[in-house]
Amino acid sequence: MNPTMKCLANLIGLALSAVCATATAQNDALQVRSMAASCANCHGTNGNAAPGMVALAGYERASLVKAMADFKSGARPATIMHQLAKGYSESQIEQLAGYFAAQKK
Repeated sequence: MNPTMKCLANLIGLALSAVCATATAQNDALQVRSMAASCANCHGTNGNAAPGMVALAGYERASLVKAMADFKSGARPATIMHQLAKGYSESQIEQLAGYFAAQKK
């Protein structure tokens, strides 16, 4: 392959990698948003809860991760959160905490 064709092939490869990375990031964001939607029944849309419920929007990320870990381990008693927390991986908990921390109160 001549140098021009090799350079062109490399550029096309880089462009395809960038497109795939962007698509993956968008899919990840959509997946996190979908997971967060399951929290809306109790914690409100985007974590903005109705009075009397715990609001997650704008909550400190580390505090959310700690609370979920405590629910998951049973260290923090709950009526339902201890069961729900067990259904999430550590990575998913981190993603959800980041999502809710980024939401406006």
